[in-house]
Amino acid sequence: MSDTGAVAQAGAAGDASVHGTVADGFDEIRAEFAAVVAAETAESGAQLAVHHDGRLVVDLWAGAGMTATTLTGIFSNSKGAAYVTVALLVQEGVLDLDRQVASYWPEFSPDGSDRLTLRELLAHRSGRIGVDGGFTPEELADDRLIAERLAGQRPFWEPGTGYGYHGLVIGALVGEVVRRATGRTLQEVYEERVRAPYGLDVWLGLPEAEEARFAPVRPSLPTPEQQALMAAHAPAADSLLAVAFNRAGGADFSLADYVNSRAVRALGPASAGGVGSARGLSRLYAAALCGVDGRPALLKPETVAEFTRRHWTGTDLVTGERDHFALGFETHGLRYPPLGPDAFGHAGAGGSEAFADPGSGLAYGYTRRRLGFPVGPGPENQRLVAALMRSLKG
Repeated sequence: MSDTGAVAQAGAAGDASVHGTVADGFDEIRAEFAAVVAAETAESGAQLAVHHDGRLVVDLWAGAGMTATTLTGIFSNSKGAAYVTVALLVQEGVLDLDRQVASYWPEFSPDGSDRLTLRELLAHRSGRIGVDGGFTPEELADDRLIAERLAGQRPFWEPGTGYGYHGLVIGALVGEVVRRATGRTLQEVYEERVRAPYGLDVWLGLPEAEEARFAPVRPSLPTPEQQALMAAHAPAADSLLAVAFNRAGGADFSLADYVNSRAVRALGPASAGGVGSARGLSRLYAAALCGVDGRPALLKPETVAEFTRRHWTGTDLVTGERDHFALGFETHGLRYPPLGPDAFGHAGAGGSEAFADPGSGLAYGYTRRRLGFPVGPGPENQRLVAALMRSLKG
């Protein structure tokens, strides 16, 4: 059965401004989504979708012009699509986690990087979080250009000795390994092996024919209190955080302009340039974990276990977060305590969220068009995830 017909009508429960359906037993999540829309995202719209054991059980949306199939910039949710693709190639023996990156990509070798393994690269341990002088907008739209710049870049710490979020470049780094090993770009492998066969509305490279469904991200103005907080915690121009987000030396980089750029959407840089819907994000993780519509799961349980365990612990040198990553995927069991310890996924800077929880068989996707402050997974996801788990247990 396709997603379109998988969810039973929820009746009159919830706010009239919320559209869509939920399966029996999930009425609370509809009510919580209505409250979130009213409080957080009414001006720009949001979507929420949840699969359980491969079946769509929540499919909701709200906001002017928003539908279930509206697409918007998903920021770092894009990384989840990239990591599912890499995990599939590792599962098939095309890639080896413990092989040195330089053995695939010989140019990736100065400053001790020849010893760095693919496992360490996926865990954000390469130290190549950006480049001296920053990237141009044209470079940030194209993973091949990013990889070319990074190949000769000095690491910002000794490779393999610590980890830090490679926010705008990790997709290009692992993508170059994929290209060297397969002769195909990561985006091409994802399209051919993951997105198209599973009918996923998550794109790493949006075709012109799909442009009519795209809704631009809308940045919201910070409140005076938020402005004061941002000023107090603004990163130094030479900090690792500034380097990782292309703002070193006072460079001006706009996340909203980035995902709203047609050049970025067309090329689909795998770190943050993807486009999708909540239904697509949830279906991506359902396909990886359980399979959908009679198609088998993309990943075997042992592959999921390998990619979702924490290989290293400690403090992120860029963001300051603790125990932030497994292999590529964020450790969502720490972010959302109601989930299991092996829950995995990736949030987006615009407030979006996507993950799978192997213990419960849940896959979750949430998008919104409002880019708020601070950037990162919207706090409303805490409420939505808690309501979802109560519904499941109830």
